[in-house]
Amino acid sequence: MEISSLENQTIAEFVLLGFYDIPELHFLFFIVFTVVYAFIVIGNMLIIVVVISSQRLHTPMYFFLANLSFLEILYTSTVVPKMLEGFLQVAAISVTGCLTQFFIFGSLATAECFLLAVMAYDRFLAICYPLRYLLLMEPRWCMGLVVTAWLSGFMVDGLVVVLMAQLRFCGSKSIDHFYCDFMPLVVLACSYPRVAQVTTFVLSVVFLTVPFGLILTSYFCIIGFLVLKSRSCRIPHKALSTCASHFMVVCLFYGPVGFTYILPASATSMSEDQTVAVIYSAVTPVLNPLI
Repeated sequence: MEISSLENQTIAEFVLLGFYDIPELHFLFFIVFTVVYAFIVIGNMLIIVVVISSQRLHTPMYFFLANLSFLEILYTSTVVPKMLEGFLQVAAISVTGCLTQFFIFGSLATAECFLLAVMAYDRFLAICYPLRYLLLMEPRWCMGLVVTAWLSGFMVDGLVVVLMAQLRFCGSKSIDHFYCDFMPLVVLACSYPRVAQVTTFVLSVVFLTVPFGLILTSYFCIIGFLVLKSRSCRIPHKALSTCASHFMVVCLFYGPVGFTYILPASATSMSEDQTVAVIYSAVTPVLNPLI
């Protein structure tokens, strides 16, 4: 009776275990990731300030770049401070706070998928239609694309969070992760999570592969245009070098995110998921300003 009562007791808060299995490295990790987080915020803030303050940079490409920097500051700030807390003490978070963290982080990550696709489309127009570029990418259209990217992210993950909020959590309150991600959280549910799992998988596949497909299509069109239309060997080199940094950011982002949310849960271990999560939540955002 006592065991049954304990299992049926609804949980009010979770404990984020993080990297609990290597406590001897916690202080070192705290120092390293504090420095990394400072670089993320400072580096991306510098990009935003430079773009805003320089009239010469008031172009669609730099407008999208400033939005990308702002987005990365926000979504990194959603998980890294809690991770740093876990290196110093037990990181507790309420169920509501956990779902809120998952919603904000997931929404911003999804919005980045769309924004990277928008940036690829911008490069396609700039290279393939240079004379009509400023007309095609007028300020209102650029703002509309950015707003669509942000709203799409929050709408997609809003649906997932609504389904997760219907779940009942009881028994163990320890999340084997440094933030509230979907799989570590849903395994703690006492109620049937199949609807939430299938919905999340379908949305992950659609809203990762569709933007990535648009990015690849844009670059295939750019390469085809340069091969067919260019007569000077310097023009392709200049155009491709403009796109190279964006495509590198795409690979750094889509690779780890696809590994986490598209591969079956049985194909990866929790330690592998945490390592990959560190890459897309901390390592990639600190590299992007440098790229």
